[in-house]
Amino acid sequence: MECLNKIIPIASDHGGFEMKAYLVDIMTAMGYNMLDFGTDSSASVDYPDFVHPLAKALNDGKYPYGIILCGSGNGAQITANKYPNVRAALCWNVELARLARQHNNANILTLPGRFISNETALEMVKVFLSTDFEGGRHQQRVEKISKTL
Repeated sequence: MECLNKIIPIASDHGGFEMKAYLVDIMTAMGYNMLDFGTDSSASVDYPDFVHPLAKALNDGKYPYGIILCGSGNGAQITANKYPNVRAALCWNVELARLARQHNNANILTLPGRFISNETALEMVKVFLSTDFEGGRHQQRVEKISKTL
């Protein structure tokens, strides 16, 4: 998967704002085209206001991958996963980010802005964007995710 020159949307609430700003700066310097859905400060906001537009855009096929952040990552992930074509994975380390792509074909990386370092977040983003879905036995499982009972 080659994501350089592709638009990578990113969104956060106040709990992920500082990490998001760091990631946007570093990833842009690395050649990624980052699209910031907000928020634009550390003032308290509601994460769904920023996550819904990003998740809807991915759901509608506008972007292949995205990154969302909030304080714990939980609220952002829950919000994004309301969309049937979104598979947002809350990850805390590099190996989880790799497995989310390889086994779950995750298309949104969710980061807990208050619980990991900026450096760990950057490594996770790089691995997430450079890891391919393995398909095979995992494809059948992924196809079952959006089915209703």
